[in-house]
Amino acid sequence: MSARRVGLALVSFLAAALPLAAEPIFLSRQYAQCTNCHYSPTGGGLLTPYGRSLSREELSTWGKSPGTTPKNREHEFLFGALGKTLGPVSLGIDLRPSHLHFDLPGGISEGRDLLMNADLTAAFRHGGWTFYGELGRQPRADEDAQVASFEHWFSYQSEKFGVRAGRFLPAYGVRFADHTSYTRAPLGFDNRDQVYAVEGSYRDERQLIQVSVGPGRADDIDESDLAFTASARYQFTLTPRTVVVASGIVRDSTALEPSNGSTGLAFGFSPLPRLTLWTQGDVQFRSGEFKDHAYTALLHAAYEVVRGLWIEVFPQLSTAYGDSTGGLRRLGVGLNWLPRTHWNVVVNYYDDEDRQSGVKAKTLLLQLHLYL
Repeated sequence: MSARRVGLALVSFLAAALPLAAEPIFLSRQYAQCTNCHYSPTGGGLLTPYGRSLSREELSTWGKSPGTTPKNREHEFLFGALGKTLGPVSLGIDLRPSHLHFDLPGGISEGRDLLMNADLTAAFRHGGWTFYGELGRQPRADEDAQVASFEHWFSYQSEKFGVRAGRFLPAYGVRFADHTSYTRAPLGFDNRDQVYAVEGSYRDERQLIQVSVGPGRADDIDESDLAFTASARYQFTLTPRTVVVASGIVRDSTALEPSNGSTGLAFGFSPLPRLTLWTQGDVQFRSGEFKDHAYTALLHAAYEVVRGLWIEVFPQLSTAYGDSTGGLRRLGVGLNWLPRTHWNVVVNYYDDEDRQSGVKAKTLLLQLHLYL
């Protein structure tokens, strides 16, 4: 199999891993900032008590309470089995059993059942301080799964200003749950691309500014291949259902690759109460002997057929450095269903194609996400 076909196969295979993340489709509910529901200012990870309650009352198909207040504690950790004994500590268990089937070039067809993730996440919040940590099983494409903490940090947030330090994904663009999208993984925002960094932020009712600097990817911290990384993201809410996001990131050169980075612009719009549209375009750049640019583009359309059941279409495009006719094209379609507070069913189909050779890879992902 040629290198190009191998690359296309890997893109298709890695589409299996979907980390817990913010759902930008909920812009139709007028939730423009991730911190409405998540502890992390960049979205994803553990839900706050408000986020848990909201996921039940406003987002799930059958979770809404018949009265004005919930009659049971279904939305709480382990369905409220621990009562109020945890106090200011919030816990979450994240399990994702999955089935993956892919058809690759050369007549290769394979299916497999796997547990994508099994994580325990905790957060302690007191006043403006938040301490956050995650520990769990993380699969790897090239080696056995490992138990590790891929995100841990502490932060302080005043009314408008905030600071955070630790291990996290830098803020950039739109954080879709599918980390393999061309505006995520190829730009260096895969599920193992966290950095050790310090992040400063400013927020008000319409703006969110996030700037971070650090020594580079956290997985390289014990190696000599560190690359100083700086990122910036600016989000402006035009209306409760219209958002513009501008982002940039730069990474210093290492022994393996030259200095590189990207800059992008995203636009989110909800013209109807059940329809959310997101677009994002990015320009990638690198120095040294590779001075040409590469481009990525994504359109993500999601429509809520009935409460909690979303149909999604997400065409994507990426070009090769210095060759606008090269790269990959993806057409993705999916169903995202939230029947109750702790349940999320994902069905995604990906059709990837090499733009020059026409070689294709197809992937079907079935996933049950249990968030306890």
